[in-house]
Amino acid sequence: MSQLNPYQMLGGEAGVQALAAAFYRAMDRLPEAQGIRAMHGASLELIQAKLAAYLSGWLGGPLVYVERFGPMCLSRAHQPYEIGDAERDQWLLCMHAALEEIGAPLPLREPLRQAFHRLASALRTVEG
Repeated sequence: MSQLNPYQMLGGEAGVQALAAAFYRAMDRLPEAQGIRAMHGASLELIQAKLAAYLSGWLGGPLVYVERFGPMCLSRAHQPYEIGDAERDQWLLCMHAALEEIGAPLPLREPLRQAFHRLASALRTVEG
């Protein structure tokens, strides 16, 4: 019997789509996240689709991002933005809220929080 990967534990494509949607709802809703919300355009539709596509492969599912948008260097995509600890923490606040909102399985939440912290920390472009 094989264990489920995070993509499967979240409910596959539907779960990843729900996570991305909840993430951007949190970004729109939380006053503490307005710093990173300002880095985005008025519409979050395309970036939400891109996040869901990226997370699909990152969580162990199909490589949807590459199929839909081509190859990607995550750090290069974030290079134009000033991302420090405050922006990282705002991003993580939104992701933690999204995991809660969609009811991500409890055994998955802490490992994902740690993995998201490593990912978000690696994308910082400025000190502090």
